[in-house]
Amino acid sequence: MKLFVFGSSLLSCYWNGAATYYRGIYKYLHRLGYEITFAEPDIYQRWEHRDLDEVEYARVIRYRSPEGLGEMLRWARDADAVIKHSGIGDADDWLEDHVPECRGGGGAPLIVYWDVDAPATLARLRSEPECALARRLPDYDLVFTYGGGAAVEREYRRLGARACRNIYNGLDPETHFPVRVGERERADLLFTGHRLPDREERVEDIFLAAARMLPHRNFVLGGLGWGDRELPRNVRWLGHVPSREHNRLNCSADWVLNINRNSMAHTGYSPPTRIFEAAGGGAAVITDLWPGIADFFSPGNEIMTAANALELVRIVERTSPDDRRALGLAMRQRALREHSYEVRARLADRILSGGSLAARQIMNHKPAPLEAVS
Repeated sequence: MKLFVFGSSLLSCYWNGAATYYRGIYKYLHRLGYEITFAEPDIYQRWEHRDLDEVEYARVIRYRSPEGLGEMLRWARDADAVIKHSGIGDADDWLEDHVPECRGGGGAPLIVYWDVDAPATLARLRSEPECALARRLPDYDLVFTYGGGAAVEREYRRLGARACRNIYNGLDPETHFPVRVGERERADLLFTGHRLPDREERVEDIFLAAARMLPHRNFVLGGLGWGDRELPRNVRWLGHVPSREHNRLNCSADWVLNINRNSMAHTGYSPPTRIFEAAGGGAAVITDLWPGIADFFSPGNEIMTAANALELVRIVERTSPDDRRALGLAMRQRALREHSYEVRARLADRILSGGSLAARQIMNHKPAPLEAVS
């Protein structure tokens, strides 16, 4: 199957948190026989800060809008499926309006909306019922989302989606695995995440507050946007962390902390990439609280949870090195067994393959049964 994909960037994770998700999904879809063309806009200096020059599993096209958009759509019509990801950052409304026009009279290509931030997208659909995606949603054959659980699937269907399925973040064991690091590189606790309005307060209340309670501990902060923020003296800010450095950095910390954005934490069932990456390295992980954690990893056995700074401090201070290592090993084994990108890609493949039938039924004005794509 030939895929033509509109996304933020496959080659750069600069202001682009979805990059590693794209890489995992499309790498393993390619291994299942998919031919992938990935079109990304030249914006936000992503190209200048790219951490990959090319990938073997996809042809990457860089374009400038608006002049390049029409050409991209013409090329997309030759694919078996056209995928429009959310949050590209440029001409999203225009693409959401025009991508369904790629469908030909014979029922192909399949038209897919692939959401990488379902809470934000659904909030927009509810508040802006006349926006392009709200109007066009019934014209997409399938909706994929990388988190949110059954509640997100139900809400998408309520708003007009013909079918919706979660394809969660995952682990690529070829890029994230245990490595040895020197003692000078070690940290007590690591958090990596860009400074975003709907996460900054949670970072303050959990990570930075815990650092102030533990002045003798070595905390490390990675991600963009923190340069002008006053930080405790025991917090070392790394700035942007290229994806090629994620694995070694995770393995350098006694604990890797996850803090979800407000919307993701509220919706739940949205484990971010950093959890699976850390699991691949065998790191001990602490996460803030959100619904659905236990559906992915067992709290207390494979992952620790902390609702606030005090709980985080207790975990860091009271967990022995042996218990920490056992926690990381158990989480890694669970991730390899159930949460690899190979597993995710096989699910996406089954849905996309079944979705061809749904597309033909839609073109014949017959309702597409959900079981055909679930």
